[in-house]
Amino acid sequence: MISRRIFTTTALVALGGAIASACVPSGGGGRVLGPSGEAPPPRPVPDAGWDAWVAAYKDRAAGRGVSRATIDAAFRGAGFLPEVIDKDRNQTEFKRTTEDYLNIAASDERVSMGRSKYAAHAGVLNALQSRYGVDAQVIAAVWGLESFFGTRRGNVPVISALSTLAYEGRRGEFFEGQLTAALRILQRGDTTADRMTGSWAGAMGHTQFIPTSYLEFAVDYTGDGRRDIWGEDPSDALASTAAYLSRSGWQAGVPWGMEVMLPAGFSGGLVGRGKGKSAAEWSGLGVRSATGQALAAGSILTPAGLGGPAFLVTRNFAAILRYNNAENYALGVGHLSDRLAGRGPLKAAFGPDKAGMTKADRQEMQRLLTANGFDTGGSDGVSGAKTKAAIGAFQASRGLAATGEPSLDLLVLLRR
Repeated sequence: MISRRIFTTTALVALGGAIASACVPSGGGGRVLGPSGEAPPPRPVPDAGWDAWVAAYKDRAAGRGVSRATIDAAFRGAGFLPEVIDKDRNQTEFKRTTEDYLNIAASDERVSMGRSKYAAHAGVLNALQSRYGVDAQVIAAVWGLESFFGTRRGNVPVISALSTLAYEGRRGEFFEGQLTAALRILQRGDTTADRMTGSWAGAMGHTQFIPTSYLEFAVDYTGDGRRDIWGEDPSDALASTAAYLSRSGWQAGVPWGMEVMLPAGFSGGLVGRGKGKSAAEWSGLGVRSATGQALAAGSILTPAGLGGPAFLVTRNFAAILRYNNAENYALGVGHLSDRLAGRGPLKAAFGPDKAGMTKADRQEMQRLLTANGFDTGGSDGVSGAKTKAAIGAFQASRGLAATGEPSLDLLVLLRR
């Protein structure tokens, strides 16, 4: 479970969903989360049950120390959002492979934008590294995964979304707690109800804090008296993320981890968190850095098995897991941070997928589909919703069963 916060959009890890979230591809992998405009926010609809729930909740909020003026201002213009309930009930129930996740997390588009954004905000990021001890590239990588460097901060009114979810009741206690925390943020004057927007589940700003996490960790870095994670200037949000990681145990001067090369015959019994060793011990066992870095104390992870990429992860990897308790997410942050620092792609290759296709095969398939008029939205090698729709349309055009599934036979057909 994520400690005290929810990650954004498609699947809420803290509430039991799949990993997905802001690390959704901008190319063939599925729903676009990139620099293009966001979909219009959901529109409220009349609902007598929500009205009655809000009336009763206002008394509870007042009893918890929220002023009537704050409550009335917050709910002025708020409404019931059925789209939010639909999203909560229909979260994607799949888990991406580590290969897909890292392809998405460090896509060419994300790395290119990230390096540009890093350069533009290097002064703030480096100052935060000095203040909190957290690597500047790691702070930027969290920003990149959570909101595509601020281009997808969410435009759903938070008071409407949280009150809808609290009223609906599936996780009523949790969301009512978040709603009360949101009111406390408004009462403090950090923002206004019309500016308090975020994901459908109430995750807000450049680095997607839920209200309770905001109250605990948010930082007024700019010194203007407001902890503004919503505006165009990401400084407060980046500082808040640095504070979160610092208080989660980040150790200055230690890498998050690194890709390593394992010797032939390396025992699978040595793999896994909780099986840590010192740098000297790993070196004695024949483990070598794939990038020339000095080894560090930590554990070995082989998410695709001993035949795929291997990672030596440190205690700072655990700090990233406090932000989102999914190993793929933490690997994604770490790998993207390395790319932002100028390092290249992973050295080791993942093996063929369940369809027998390599990343190069999938990328060729996407390029050929698009060239034939069946747009996959890019050639990132991730077979997501848009790619599967293109496959299905191509199959139907040839009189084949429209399965939408990639295969080597399909690739052979496309090559003709």
